[in-house]
Amino acid sequence: MTAESALTKISNPTTTREALLTAATRLFARKWFAVVSVAEICREAGVSNGLFYRYFRSKEEIFRLILESVLSSIGDLLAGVRGDTAGERIRSFIRSVADYSTAHRDLVSIFREGQYRFFEYEKRLTGQYIEAVSGVLGRKAEIPEYLAAAAGLRFCAVRRAFHGTPFDYGTMAAILEEGIFRDAPEPRFDRIFDVVVRPLPISLEEGTRDRLVKAGKRLFGERGYHETNIHDITGSLDLAVGSFYTHFESKEAFFAEIIDRVGREIRGFISLNLDHNLTRLEQELQGIYLFSFFLTLDPHCYPIVREAEFVLPAAVKAYYDAFQSGYERNLGALAGLDHPTVINYLMGISHYFGIEVAFDESPQNVRNVVRALGTYLTRGVRTPG
Repeated sequence: MTAESALTKISNPTTTREALLTAATRLFARKWFAVVSVAEICREAGVSNGLFYRYFRSKEEIFRLILESVLSSIGDLLAGVRGDTAGERIRSFIRSVADYSTAHRDLVSIFREGQYRFFEYEKRLTGQYIEAVSGVLGRKAEIPEYLAAAAGLRFCAVRRAFHGTPFDYGTMAAILEEGIFRDAPEPRFDRIFDVVVRPLPISLEEGTRDRLVKAGKRLFGERGYHETNIHDITGSLDLAVGSFYTHFESKEAFFAEIIDRVGREIRGFISLNLDHNLTRLEQELQGIYLFSFFLTLDPHCYPIVREAEFVLPAAVKAYYDAFQSGYERNLGALAGLDHPTVINYLMGISHYFGIEVAFDESPQNVRNVVRALGTYLTRGVRTPG
C-alpha cells in the first residue's frame, strides 16, 4: 500500500481497522498520548472495546502505525521534488514541505509528539530530509545542510499551520539560494566560540512560589503534565497542598507560568552570555552555540514545551511569539526579505539543532555544525560549506 493510499484509508475508513485508525488519529491530534485510552478510541470509532485487540496489540502500536504512515507519506512527497536546476528543485522542495503541514495538520501534530516520545522516528525523518536535500543540491548533504535547507523551512511550515505565522515562499527561496547576511564579513569563529558561560542568577533565598515553580518544572519535565499532580509537587517540598493555591489558582495557571519562565530563562541565558560586540551574523551563530549548550544544562525545557502544545496551546504560541519579537527588535534591515519568514527560519535552525543535542545520545560536533551554518547563512545552501 502506498503512503497516499494509507493516508486515504485513515481519512476515509471502510473497515473496522481503518475506523479505529481514523479515531485514534483524531484523538492523538487533539490530546497527549498518555491521556488517550483504548476505550476512548473505540468510542470515537463506534465499536466495542474488545474489537480493538483483534487488530492492534496496544495503544502504542496504533500510535506507531500512524507515525509510520506520516514517514511514508513525507518520503513519497520528497521523492516527488523535481527540477532541472538547483533553483527549480529548491522551489519545488519549499512548496512541498511548506504545504504538507497545512494539508495534513492532524498527522503533523501527532508526529510532533512522536518525535519526542519515540526519538527514532525523528531520526528517520531527518534521514529522509538529508537524502532529499542531497538530491536538491546535487551533492552529499549532512546535518549542517539539513539544518540550513530543511529545518528552518519545517519550522516555518509548522508555525504557519498551527500559529498562523506569515510565510513567504519567495523569501524562503532567496534564503536558501543566496543566504540572509549576504554582506557580512567572514565570521570570526575564535570569538564566537570564546565564551566563558555564566549561569543565570540564582536567588539564595527562594520564596515558596519560586520553589514550587522549580519543583514543578523538574517533575513535569521528568514525568509529564498529566502524570504529575499538585500533591506530587507540594509533597516534594514538604509543603501542604493549600500552599499551592495561595500562589496559583489552578494547575493550568501554574503550568502556564512554567512555560513563560522556560522562555525567559532561555532568552536570558543567551542574552547574558552573548557578545554584543560581534557582527549580527556572528551573534546569530553564537546564539545557536549558546542555545545548544543551555539544553545540556536544562533537559526539561523541550519536553515541557512540547506537551504544552496539547495542554495550553495559547501559552506555547506566546512562548514562540516572544522569541520572534526579540528577533524583530534585533534583526535589522533585510532588503527584500519578509521578516517573519526569516525570523522563524532562524528559530527553526536552533529548534531542530536543539532536538539533535537534547535527544540524541551521540549528537554531531556542535562547533563544526555552527561553522558550516556560517557559510549557508551568508551565501545560501547552493554554496558548498
